[in-house]
Amino acid sequence: MIPYGSLVLIVTPKGKRTIKRLVEGENWQSHDGILTPEIVAAADFGDTVMTSMGRPVQLLDVTLQDLLKGIKRQTQIIYPKDIAYICMKLGAGPGRTICEAGCGSGGLTLALSWFCGPTGRVVSHEAREEFAKLARRNLDWAHVGDNVDINVRDVAEGFCVKNADALFLDVRTPWEYLDKAVEAVRPGAVFGFLLPTVMQVGELLKGLERGPFDHIEVQELLLRDWKPLADRLRPNDRMIAHTSFLVFCRHQKRNHDFDNLRPMGTREMKQKMALEKRLATLD
Repeated sequence: MIPYGSLVLIVTPKGKRTIKRLVEGENWQSHDGILTPEIVAAADFGDTVMTSMGRPVQLLDVTLQDLLKGIKRQTQIIYPKDIAYICMKLGAGPGRTICEAGCGSGGLTLALSWFCGPTGRVVSHEAREEFAKLARRNLDWAHVGDNVDINVRDVAEGFCVKNADALFLDVRTPWEYLDKAVEAVRPGAVFGFLLPTVMQVGELLKGLERGPFDHIEVQELLLRDWKPLADRLRPNDRMIAHTSFLVFCRHQKRNHDFDNLRPMGTREMKQKMALEKRLATLD
């Protein structure tokens, strides 16, 4: 039996997917007919039930990916493929404190809350109050967010946390906030950034070069579905290709003795000389 208060994913034969909360006394109405709460509550997840028009629909348990796709949006949310990797790279999990800025509609915030659980903490920052309110509504709708603090704040004024385990910036000019970001985390913390253009990534890398950062990575994730037919297995004609650039690094004080012992070929030596020349012009 499906408990009242549960979120239920309803799937029609045509593939339409709708998330509804099961509330006593509230019918679900659609072009396929009406579903009464009594019918849904008497079923189990994975069952197929009939609407008032005699049309079958499937009742499925809601996953994190379903929640991310179902939230209300006023901003472009981060794709689930990127969110999953971000959460892994930041180490989001029980007992961890994760700081983020630019929560927007709250997609990543929702996932961070999910992974950190009751013993973890998510400290989010959003400069626009209307987006902060929307993110909170989405967290409440998804039945997560008790471990989330959303602060209406421009991070140019600093972050509302100290000694965070990781920090993620989804803002237009993250290189302008690196000093404030360092003040918000513990030594050795992980940083993550999301940027849409190559030029922005370049500006961020210049900021990271000045330290204290190391183990810098620039990545993009591509997701291609395959047709699930055992005798005709082949890729789908469309795929989710580039969505954004992801940049990760560690809070790390640079050490010349360590750096000088890194193996370098001709290319790496030229890159090092170019970096030293560029940094010298900033002093």
